Amino acid sequence: MTTISCIIPAYNEAPRIGAVLDRVLGHPQIAEVIVIDDGSRDGTPEIAEGYRDAYPHLRVLRQAQNGGKTAAVAAGIAEATGSHLMLLDSDLLGLTHGDLGALIAPVTSGQADVTISLRRNAPRTWRAIGLDYISGERVIPREMLATRLDALNALPRFGLEVFMNRLWIADRARIAVVHWPGVDSPMKSAKLGNWRAGLAADARMMRDIFRTIAPHRALVQIMTMRALRVRASTHPTLRTQAERMPR
Repeated sequence: MTTISCIIPAYNEAPRIGAVLDRVLGHPQIAEVIVIDDGSRDGTPEIAEGYRDAYPHLRVLRQAQNGGKTAAVAAGIAEATGSHLMLLDSDLLGLTHGDLGALIAPVTSGQADVTISLRRNAPRTWRAIGLDYISGERVIPREMLATRLDALNALPRFGLEVFMNRLWIADRARIAVVHWPGVDSPMKSAKLGNWRAGLAADARMMRDIFRTIAPHRALVQIMTMRALRVRASTHPTLRTQAERMPR
């Protein structure tokens, strides 16, 4: 039986995390939700903890210091109990119950081993080739990562996605790319307040990616993952009344 543990790392996402939790919590295909606050200074953990009384399957873990996305996700994986992990960024805009169901469906139906999202505002190149190889929204068997926590904790702050890609390729995993035509991830410049700070944050992320794999290996990952794609039905199995209500 497939059970889903949703892992949501968060750092200074007070303006956005509530909208994500509104969609994730209460979804019948998600057995537990684990928010890992990565040393936020803006009330992010308090917002997440405000949902606990209504949703006892929610846990909020507080990291004493900001250690980066990879370490935060590793902490969540160590606590997860589901057969599969759903990894979600905490800043998504426009997320719906249907999007979550579509990301889960290819795995629960047995048509794919793993899934990865392709958001509306993914870089144009990734949309053109049909794959965002560093997308943070995925469904993956828990054991694929739970047995490698030491390796995860040794990664750079933003080395997680390309590390997962390496595992998928080694296992020849069947990959379903799930299009999310209504979901955006905000630009770092918008979140940080100016374009210079946004560019610096993007540069740090790319530095960590290329510390994890060499640039030419990233190209190999992209080509190999495209070859491993499978056609799978992503028709969501859940359309709730709350989903259809205007926001």
